Amino acid sequence: MEHGRIERTMYVEASPEVVYEVVSSPTHLKEWWPDDADLEPVPGASGTLTFGTGEDRDIASITVIDAEPHRLFSFRWTHPADEAATVGNSLYVTFELAPSGDGTTVRMTETGFREMGWEIAVLEQQYNDHISGWDTYLPRLGEYVARLVASR
Repeated sequence: MEHGRIERTMYVEASPEVVYEVVSSPTHLKEWWPDDADLEPVPGASGTLTFGTGEDRDIASITVIDAEPHRLFSFRWTHPADEAATVGNSLYVTFELAPSGDGTTVRMTETGFREMGWEIAVLEQQYNDHISGWDTYLPRLGEYVARLVASR
C-alpha cells in the first residue's frame, strides 16, 4: 500500500457557494466534522479543531493555506501547536469544488503522510485512521448540506 494520499470524490446537491461555506466556516464545520472549530477561513490563519469533549478531547492545530471562495479550500493540520505548519510536520487537505448540474462535485485530498517521518507501523496506523475518519465524516458533509438546503 502506498500510504501517501487519500482522495474522495462526491456529489453534493447544493451550489459551490453553499458547499464552500460548509467546508470552510467553523459554524458549519462543527456540524459534520469536528466537535468544535476555531479558525478564520483566510490564508495564513491558524486555529484549532477539537474532536471529543472533556478529558477525552483531542485538539488539532490547523493553518489555512488557500481560501478561494466557491472553488478551493485547503489547510495543513495536525502540526504541533507551537510550530508553523510545514511539509514534514503536518498533513495537507484540499477541498476542490466544481459546479456539476444542479450541484457540486467535491474532491477531497489529504497528503503528507509519508513526509511525516513516521515508522512504517505508525504511518499505516495514521493513514488507516484517516481513511476511516474521512469515510465517516464525508458522508456527514453531504447529509448536513442536504439538511441545510432543505431548511432554506
